[in-house]
Amino acid sequence: MRFPKGLTGNLGPYETRVVERLRSWQAADFVRRLRGRDPMLWFPGPVPEIVDRLGWLELPVRMRLFREDLRAFAEAIRAEGTRHVVLLGMGGSSLAPEVFQHTFGNAPGHPELIVLDGTHPAAVSAVEARLTLAKTLFVVSSKSGTTTETLALFRYFWHRVQSETASPGRHFVAITDPGTPFEQTARARGFRRVFLGPPDVGGRYSALSVFGLLPAALIGVDVDELLDRAQAMAAACLAEGSEPENPGLVLGAVLGELARAGRDKVTFFTSPILRAFPTWLEQLIAESTGKDGRGIVPVVDEPPGAPHVYGSDRLFVYLDLAGDQDADAEHQVAALEAAGHPVLRIHLDRMADLGGELFRWEVAVAAACAVLGVHPFDQPDVQRTKELTQQAVQRPMRYPIEAPSVFEPAVWRKAFRDWLDQVRPGDYVALQAFLAPTSETTAALQDIRRRLRDRLRVATTLGYGPRFLHSTGQLHKGGPATGLFLQLIDDPSEDRPVPETNLTFGRLLRAQADGDYQALVERGRRVLRLHLGRDVLRGLQTLRDVLS
Repeated sequence: MRFPKGLTGNLGPYETRVVERLRSWQAADFVRRLRGRDPMLWFPGPVPEIVDRLGWLELPVRMRLFREDLRAFAEAIRAEGTRHVVLLGMGGSSLAPEVFQHTFGNAPGHPELIVLDGTHPAAVSAVEARLTLAKTLFVVSSKSGTTTETLALFRYFWHRVQSETASPGRHFVAITDPGTPFEQTARARGFRRVFLGPPDVGGRYSALSVFGLLPAALIGVDVDELLDRAQAMAAACLAEGSEPENPGLVLGAVLGELARAGRDKVTFFTSPILRAFPTWLEQLIAESTGKDGRGIVPVVDEPPGAPHVYGSDRLFVYLDLAGDQDADAEHQVAALEAAGHPVLRIHLDRMADLGGELFRWEVAVAAACAVLGVHPFDQPDVQRTKELTQQAVQRPMRYPIEAPSVFEPAVWRKAFRDWLDQVRPGDYVALQAFLAPTSETTAALQDIRRRLRDRLRVATTLGYGPRFLHSTGQLHKGGPATGLFLQLIDDPSEDRPVPETNLTFGRLLRAQADGDYQALVERGRRVLRLHLGRDVLRGLQTLRDVLS
């Protein structure tokens, strides 16, 4: 088959399936119907949240109307000597801004962007310790305007700023949809600006809207260039009759058809500058495809291994940027290809091409959902976790599966043996860390992840809670029953109250862990919960010893 520009690969025996899918899409006028927002691309009849969730198709053009406003506002913030922009948001509101900061960095003279999408008391304290509040702008970002974690973080920092200035609103900006409760709050409290997002675009498809572009502009990213590359990709993806060589549909056909054939663990490698991009892809893929017992498992930042440790359920994707090659990654991908694994390579000529990749992957994942027969724009299993979290806030839960002590290796060894005995070929292991995301903790978790992968020969994922609840949580509950879940909790050494509520961040985090645990149990998932106590690193070392 012929790949579009910038995309190459070796699909082996799966190429025929992909070619046939593209031909069937061409016969069905897929692109013309996509442009016309035809819900029957996914289902034989009308289904809610499809027609009114396809506004992202027009964002590369629509957002041009707002370029000058974004640029002028960013310049005003820069001219005031603002040192940090702290984005308070979750999932679709936080992931694209985080990618922009890690990929482009903040331009000289522009503030650094810090994304806070966790409620562990230590994470809140760590961010606050970096800030001079008088030189900080807080961007509170929530499409629904009701996101529990975002509102808790807003209330905390609002009261911290209020204690230092009589005009706290000048340090706050809101991004939300029109008419949300938070729009009313922001206006009532005198926020500096309220930016309204497009209501016909879901959160995980909002990277090229104000939810992604305002934070990008604030750190000095050239928004014009991003939109130029996004518009060029949109033109290629939405050209009628382009199906056989369409850059979005070719990728979507590969994702969908290989998942149907059992290669449903999409594993990412990147060159160094693009290392953060798969964290955005993780939510897009998992939350879009993971429902009705089907789904694609995105595997991000898994430690590299020899070809023999990977099962026959993998598809490998390598993203690289010109001038940013990584010899080790290149060697890894070549070895996997030589071992017979299907491999895709995506090459970007310059950093601004990230705008085009955002759009390409949105088209591709929506198209893959058509292959799988699932709704690309809803997240039906997320709500249950939220309900159980609210119940846990009101009445804390405890579960007998929780190990009594982190420092009893014999107890852990028995718990692990029983849990790991349930592993089957084609499964994946998800580490769910309701812990403070420090570099030391991440390194220890990554080592545990590597040991599990090498011992079990299954794919592994890692997510910090509650962040992952807004990224892969839908897949965990609604996707295929192939996951084994290890939930790790601790006892924070300090706690902080959430102003205007009767909660603390520690209590909220435990309620979120409890709610997610109960949701997994209700779905019959294989889950083990371990309590690390107050010395998290010692507990993780004990866990590594048990795995050895």
